[in-house]
This record gives sequence, C-alpha cells and structure tokens, in this order.
Amino acid sequence: MRALVDLINLLFYFLDLAIFARIILSWLPLAGIHVDPYNPIVRFLYRVTDPILEPFRRIIPPIGMVDISPIVAILVLQVVQSIIVQTLLAMS
Repeated sequence: MRALVDLINLLFYFLDLAIFARIILSWLPLAGIHVDPYNPIVRFLYRVTDPILEPFRRIIPPIGMVDISPIVAILVLQVVQSIIVQTLLAMS
C-alpha cells in the first residue's frame, strides 16, 4: 500500500511542477523572451496541464491581467491528493 501512496504523491508532485512550469512560461514573453509554442516540451506541458486548468479558467475569471486559476488548481490538487492518500492509509 505504501508503494501506491508514494506513486500517487509522485504523480501529484509532477502535476504541481508542470503547472508551475506553465506559470513560468506565461511570464517569459513579458520579459521579452520568445516561447515557441511548437517546442515539444512546451506542447507536452500544455497537453498535461490543459485538462486540469481549463475547467478552472471557465469558472474563475482573470483578475485584471492575472490568471489565478493555476493557483486554485494547485490548491485543489493538494486537497484531492490529501484525501486520496489519507483514504489509502486508513485502509491499510
């Protein structure tokens, strides 16, 4: 059971990192750095994070020019992770 908990924690950690990377990528054009949307790494990050972020973007409007949906998504992912892990640990 511990191996499953470790795998779930690793998956959620990867998702958090992917969302943080996506946030950083969104800031780069503001610093004058071009981000190639066809770069395989950029495309991978979008494919991984879009299914998570898009539902939040439909619900949460931007505040000015700031999109807070990634922050909310990370918080929700952490709550879901905690619920899953606590449930698995309680079952063992």
